[in-house]
Amino acid sequence: MPSVVWIDGTWYDRSSAVVSVFDHGLLYGDGVFEGIRSYGGRVFRLDAHLQRLYDSAKAIWLEIPVAKDAMARMVEEGVKRSQLKDSYIRLVVTRGVGDLGLDPRKCEKPTVFCIFDSMRLWPNDRYEKGLVAITAATPIHHREALSPRVKSLNYLSHILAKVEGIAAGVDEVIMLDAAGYIAEASGMNLFAVSNSTLRTPPPYAGILRGVTRDTIIELGRDAGYGIEEVPMNRYDLYTADEVFLTGTAAEVVAISKLDGRAIGKGVAGPVTRDLATRFRAYVTRGD
Repeated sequence: MPSVVWIDGTWYDRSSAVVSVFDHGLLYGDGVFEGIRSYGGRVFRLDAHLQRLYDSAKAIWLEIPVAKDAMARMVEEGVKRSQLKDSYIRLVVTRGVGDLGLDPRKCEKPTVFCIFDSMRLWPNDRYEKGLVAITAATPIHHREALSPRVKSLNYLSHILAKVEGIAAGVDEVIMLDAAGYIAEASGMNLFAVSNSTLRTPPPYAGILRGVTRDTIIELGRDAGYGIEEVPMNRYDLYTADEVFLTGTAAEVVAISKLDGRAIGKGVAGPVTRDLATRFRAYVTRGD
């Protein structure tokens, strides 16, 4: 099915959907966004995604010109219009059209647009075998420069880390913070499994607190796994029984090799498989 796009109250198809070259989201990365999924025509945790979007906007002094309930109705309508059974939704709010200067006051009104399409990061065999990854030399933003809780349009550091992975011929990269602690993948949260305990970097460590991450913590706790939000270094990943990533687009996917070292048995482990199954059952219940 063709993409469906909503821009400031009007529906478009992919070929006709455009924004101004003077939009500060394009010129300066001045804006926020959410990646959202629908399963079987039902939007997954829309309230949580919208809350994070509006919180991110408030944090950067950006007032979204659409009420939250109206935004939710638009997303639900877009899912129906797309006619996709499972869709990936990209909701974006920029500072809006302004001049070539930085002053946000020159932008009279924020731009809001939403894309309804499909997305899959890797083929099915990667979910069986796991991903090969390296540690990137490019660190995440320092948390005092830009709060990682703001899901901003500026992903250049993560893109540069991804470029390192592409150059190395691997599937994914693990990024560190300025102190050398594990932060996240190029666009996903990270978990390490040891002795049936899930360990993941805490929100204050410079990571984006993912909606899928929080869901996995809930499902893991319900399944009887231990949960620890603790700082970790690369040693903790190298010696873990399993390592896996979570994200809206990725869902749950294992890391089978990191920096040339096999993780566990070098394939997606039993805890990762169990949580992936639980997650799929959770998001598709009622299908």
